[in-house]
Amino acid sequence: MPHLRFLAVRLASLLGLLLVLSFVLFLLQEVSGADPVAATIGGNASPEAVAAARERLGLDDPAPERYLAFVGGLVTGDLGTSFRTRRPVMEDISAYLPATLELVLVSFVAALVLGTLFAVSSMLRWRLSGLFRGLLFLGSTAPTFMLGIVGLIVFYKLLGWLPASGRGGVTGGPTGMTILDSLLAGDLAAVGDALAHVALPAAALAVGPALAIGRVLRSSLTETLRSDHVRTATAKGLSESQVLRRHVLRNSLNAALSMSALQLGFMFGGVLLIEGVFTWGGLGSYLSASLPVADFPAIAGVTFVLGGLYVVVNTVADLLQSVADPRISVS
Repeated sequence: MPHLRFLAVRLASLLGLLLVLSFVLFLLQEVSGADPVAATIGGNASPEAVAAARERLGLDDPAPERYLAFVGGLVTGDLGTSFRTRRPVMEDISAYLPATLELVLVSFVAALVLGTLFAVSSMLRWRLSGLFRGLLFLGSTAPTFMLGIVGLIVFYKLLGWLPASGRGGVTGGPTGMTILDSLLAGDLAAVGDALAHVALPAAALAVGPALAIGRVLRSSLTETLRSDHVRTATAKGLSESQVLRRHVLRNSLNAALSMSALQLGFMFGGVLLIEGVFTWGGLGSYLSASLPVADFPAIAGVTFVLGGLYVVVNTVADLLQSVADPRISVS
């Protein structure tokens, strides 16, 4: 019962945050000054055509009705028509989103691996672990786009090890993610090409989150190892692996899981800049082309999708935390 109550509260919070986001986007659309009629039929249309377009778009309706229609469009996936491409915004986003998701997911996996290595190496004092942690600290102090530029200079310009732009691999596949599509096609050369193209942008995007996750995980592991119940378990004769699995890892995951979800959400914002540096061809490219021409439906659509992903990721993390530690749902 407590789990169901916790689930209901989190889902209600999710819907509430999405409603707030939709209201903010609607308000920005109202005050932006963008003229959807001129963007749709042109600035030289006759007054009759303008009046017909305003009626068709519902621009003469009261604001509450327009907001309800706006929310209804979001629910049904109707984000409007792009002023620039003249296509439905959802259709455009569906074409660009797989590239962004691929980059974020690869970066997140890299951040988890680097963060875990940071935490474990700090506790076990591996050889060269100090150098590794120092490089991670240094990288985390630089802006993400600067890391990308430095990576291009070193690994593309000077060493020639990695490509500078594009995605590589199999393009036009069923998922839109070149690594997965290359695997599905059974083309190992294309898989290697796709991994080579994603390496630099993923590394630049992963460094900051990796340090944040690693610090929290190290602190949690250290605190848990010093707790009374771990010492008691050790005194009872449990092996080191049993103590780690039953008492240390599970009780150390909550804070790290929460920080991981938070960093994953931040990645959806930082990825837009990285895509511009590496000409990645995801939502960042779509947004950068929409901003100069004030394509508000496209801008609002990208903002809602990325904001929604951020909220959903953190909600899922809260639910996973309640599974890992039932005390959270009870409290």
